[in-house]
Amino acid sequence: MAPQPVQLDERPCRETLGEAASARLVQRCIAVSPATRPPCNAANPCDLLQGEIDRSCAMWTRDGETPPKECAN
Repeated sequence: MAPQPVQLDERPCRETLGEAASARLVQRCIAVSPATRPPCNAANPCDLLQGEIDRSCAMWTRDGETPPKECAN
């Protein structure tokens, strides 16, 4: 059986999770991302925010730094 592409939810995170939960995800993203213009915005899909969190937390660990507490969530 051939691999099937995974459908990503392209709706804004605010629409997917609601205002409060998406705001928490945005704040977590901002806290861990070293990017100068991270995609930490509730208008972006939640997968994009979570991907930035995962990428950023992996970078902190890879570089031997103590990751922010938001990486433990």
